[in-house]
Formats: sequence, C-alpha cells, structure tokens
Amino acid sequence: MKNQILTYIVPLMAAVMLTASSCGDSKAEQPQAAAAQAPSLPVISLPSKTVTGYISYPTKIEGIVNAEVYAKISGYITDVLVDEGQKVRKGQTLFKLETQSLNQDAAAAKANVNAAQVEVDKLKPLVAKNIISEVQLETAKAKLQQAQSSYNGIAANINYGNIKSPVDGYVGAINLRAGSLVSPSSQEPLTIVSDISEVYAYFSMNEKEYLDFIQDAEGATIEEKIKKMPEVSLLLANDKEYGQTGKIETINSQVNAQTGSVSFRAVFDNPARILTNGNSGKIQIPKTYTDVVVVPKESTFDQQGSIYVYKLDEGNTATAAKINIAGEVDNLYVVASGIEKGDRIVAQGVSTLRGQTKIQPQEKPFDSIAKPLNKVFR
Repeated sequence: MKNQILTYIVPLMAAVMLTASSCGDSKAEQPQAAAAQAPSLPVISLPSKTVTGYISYPTKIEGIVNAEVYAKISGYITDVLVDEGQKVRKGQTLFKLETQSLNQDAAAAKANVNAAQVEVDKLKPLVAKNIISEVQLETAKAKLQQAQSSYNGIAANINYGNIKSPVDGYVGAINLRAGSLVSPSSQEPLTIVSDISEVYAYFSMNEKEYLDFIQDAEGATIEEKIKKMPEVSLLLANDKEYGQTGKIETINSQVNAQTGSVSFRAVFDNPARILTNGNSGKIQIPKTYTDVVVVPKESTFDQQGSIYVYKLDEGNTATAAKINIAGEVDNLYVVASGIEKGDRIVAQGVSTLRGQTKIQPQEKPFDSIAKPLNKVFR
C-alpha cells in the first residue's frame, strides 16, 4: 500500500516542478519575444539641402515678326518666285501679277504728260514777252502736274504688281498659285514671312500662381522683377529640352476677364531654326529652395489629403507626424514644417505601420533612399 502511494506521489511532484520551471522560463523569454516581434525597418536622418525644382506651363511659339503678305492691287498671279520655307530678304520679289492693262494706261498717261509739258514750254516765252498773261501759264503748269500725278499713280500700281517681302525671314505656306485672282480685299494672305532668328514663347498663369510668382520675385517694381528673373528652359513637344535657354521679357498688366489668367512672353534665340510658328511645348521656370529640409516621397503616406511620415523617438517608437509641403523636387518633398533637420523617420515600409509602433531601426544613408536629385517637371 505504501509503495502504491509513492508510485502516485513521485510523478505528481515531478510534474509540478516541471510546470513551475516552464513558467519561469516563459516569463524570462517574454521580453525577448516582444523584441523579436518589433519590425526591422530602414531609418534615415533628415538633412537640409539646396534643391531646384521646375514648374511648367503650356506654351505656344511664334516668330518675333510674322508679316502677312497681301496684294495692293487686283490682278492674276503670273509668277510665284519663291517656295515654302525659303529664306528671303526684305524687298525681294515673291509674286508677280499680270499688269498688261495697267501698262496700257501708263502709256496713255505718259502721253498726257508729254502733251502738257509741250503746252507749258510753248507758253513760257509768250509770258516772257507779255503776249499772254501769267495766269495762262500757271493753268498749263497745273494741268502738267495733274497729268504727272496720274501717271505716277499708274506706275506705282504697276510696281505693286511685283509683290515683295516686307521683312527678312522665311516664307510660310503659299496659299495661292499662278492663275489665282487676288485683290486688296482678299481675306487670306498670299503667304506669311516670319523672322524666326528669335522666337516668342507665350504662356499664362492663373491669378493665384501669378501673385505667388511675382511676389516671390526679387525687385521692387515689375520692371526690376522681370530683369532679375532666372532664365527659363523649353520642353519641346517630343519631351526633349530645347538647347537654348530663354528670358521672360514681358508680363501682361491685366488679368484676362474670360480666363482669369495673366499672360507672359519669353524670348529664345533660334540660330538653327529648329523652332517655328505654331510649335508647342512647355516653359520650365526654375524655383530654388535654399537650405531646406527634404524628405523622400517614398517615406511618406497620404491620409485625407495630408502628408505624413513616421517619426522615431529616442526609444525607437514610430509615431505618425503630419508635415506641411512647400514644394516638390524630383522624388523629394520640400518641407515647410512638421519635422526638422536631424529628425529620424522610417524610410521604407511606412504602409505596414499603424499608430505608435516600436521598431528595430536599420540606419540608412539619406541618398540611398532619395536617389540622385534630377530635374523634374510638374
């Protein structure tokens, strides 16, 4: 009987001791288990940098001079002496009109001039001898002047039959060819000669953008501000940057009542004649942020229209912090407020965090997350 009691008691005591030992080990391992559950995430310290971003606006290109060519007299085109895209000089003949009837009128007018001149020449000695009055001579001179004026008018019209370029430039589309009847009242020009040695780029800002832009510009007056504005670049329709930089020349002094916008004009040199009338593109205006805190966009998240980061405290607990954005450059946000230089934030994996979360930080260089700063257009 005694042996049976011992048989039951010994295993029971062993089980109790094993359970107690197990509980002790479990309590000792709890902190280690909690630490093992903390996520391991990359962390960066925020620097301050000087960065340049670009704001873009759609633009339309025009030559600095666009001279529409019209006929000054009515007539049929007999010759087209230039081709589209050809370079021409001021005064060079572009078109010729049929002037046969005018030539006949000119011959008749010239005969009238000669007859009037003969009359004047005949009366001069008679006046000198007091045979006739001075009045008769003056009347003859008036008729001569009238005949000469009539002839000059016809001769000028004949000359207008040679339609010439009003400026140095390049010939645009030729809208009418030989055999077409033209007149001064024609609505469509024969062609347009454009001086595209330089081109104008026209673009607009809405009223808010204009006020922000002009108030941030250096200078006390509009003239001073325009003079000190940075050079602008041009992104062409093929998304390639034009090789020449431009300069903002003028700003319209009035807000367009229909669009609520203010128009700008920049000028670009065009030595290779790459740009021409009607080209489109985007004006790129640089904006430099000096010694500002920047944060990679990858390290942020959006919540109800606001931008947040996960900021670490000394105990490596990550807490969501709202930041205010001053601008964007490449893959960076320029921070106006909310975080400061030297603050540590979670660099990657912010979408996995909720509320306050203790993490195991993996310190990373800022540039390994931000990548090199390249130009970006928005």
